Amino acid sequence: MGEVKAATNGDSIVNNDALAMLEGLRTARGIVRSLRIYYGDRAHAAAMDRLYGGFVQRGDLVFDVGAHVGDRIASFRRLGARVVAVEPQPALVSVLKLFYGRKSEVKIEATAVGRAAGMTELMINRDNPTVSTASRDFVGAARGAPGWEAQRWTKSIDVPLTTLDALIARHGTPVFIKIDVEGFEAEALAGLTRPVKALSFEFTTIQRDVALACVERCVALGYTRFNAALGESQTLQHADWIDCRAIARWLRELPQAANSGDVYAALG
Repeated sequence: MGEVKAATNGDSIVNNDALAMLEGLRTARGIVRSLRIYYGDRAHAAAMDRLYGGFVQRGDLVFDVGAHVGDRIASFRRLGARVVAVEPQPALVSVLKLFYGRKSEVKIEATAVGRAAGMTELMINRDNPTVSTASRDFVGAARGAPGWEAQRWTKSIDVPLTTLDALIARHGTPVFIKIDVEGFEAEALAGLTRPVKALSFEFTTIQRDVALACVERCVALGYTRFNAALGESQTLQHADWIDCRAIARWLRELPQAANSGDVYAALG
């Protein structure tokens, strides 16, 4: 009986190792796909530089919150900015360290960002790691929603949680904060108590309530001018910046198929 038990345990170890290897391959495949999408289009990179060039100048400090595979870091660096890249997902942190870990102008913070420091649960999408999230509401909203049917969050890990205020205390005040944290944007903004010159936050049409909460938080912080870009267009929708009521109305009236984009907020 002892020999059978030992063999069974051995089989279990082999099975677990094989499962871990397959999961790692799924994550690696998802990361490679993201790298191809976000780094492989020169026209897209140029459009990104034009957009962020309206907010960032050489020598400025920028926070990239939800840095994912780092394509925004690349744009900010092309513009001559210093970057604090914030990303809680270990696999993506490894990518960021590979690409930017030796660059003195880029500091990598392996943490999530929320309203208070501590720990939080990060739900991992192995096949599409860039949509991993700390928001259970986001996962619930995505379940069965058009365009999101293939997304699955099948693993959870605990990750450290900090605040934008704490990052500012540690690194200095940025001129621009980009926030893309898959439904956790309002939580991230709740940890900012004084405005920076400008910021952006991602929105999705499956969670308009989160986007509207972010607009309200921006107004409370003193932001008066708003704009937006749809998807990965990197093109502002409004020739003239609009006020909080107009951006809220624009968000409410977007067709569901618009899916996602970014709202930009600036001080007057």
